[in-house]
Amino acid sequence: MTFREELQKQRWDDHRYYHHNRINQFLHLLSASCFLISYGLVFFHPAAAALVGWLLAMTLRQTGHFFFEPKTYDEVNKASHDFKERVKVGYNLNRKVVLLSIWALTPVALLLNPDLLGLLSPATNLVEFISNTALIWLFVGLGAVVFRTVHLFKLMGVQSGLVWMAKIFTDPFHDIKIYQKAPYYILKGEMYDSMEDWHDDVPLEQHT
Repeated sequence: MTFREELQKQRWDDHRYYHHNRINQFLHLLSASCFLISYGLVFFHPAAAALVGWLLAMTLRQTGHFFFEPKTYDEVNKASHDFKERVKVGYNLNRKVVLLSIWALTPVALLLNPDLLGLLSPATNLVEFISNTALIWLFVGLGAVVFRTVHLFKLMGVQSGLVWMAKIFTDPFHDIKIYQKAPYYILKGEMYDSMEDWHDDVPLEQHT
């Protein structure tokens, strides 16, 4: 596959395996909007970008996955939840638990070691503590992307790793595109996506 074809395939697999629930799709729509705000802030106020990215965007996004997405047998794709977890290119739910645990423990680490082994100036007040925590969160997020990308180089090849990284950074734009109608479906009472309305940017052969 070309880079673009593999990007489309990874996006399609992610959508059809992990985004059946319309509430999950709606939360991804909100999350994507928050991530775009975070993208804008990162050039002017990195700490604020990390706070928006983790506390709003990531919380909304992972709430959809953990609490609304069905974990039963997937009749649409004829796949078990265990199978989907095994073939997930990016962070499956188990890996996300590890990542979110690291994120949650960051403030504790700063309380125990305020300068974080000399990497930060120790906080003298609450605002500085929040700022230091946010900066660590920013590097945790970037580090998670780099770590999995390099891991995929070994597992699937360099192109697949770079494709996944490109997918992660462009997901907010793509999520807004494909999930913008989620509130409409929820109001109609359609709580699950049948996956029958193929998206224009997915080649027909990837719909099977």
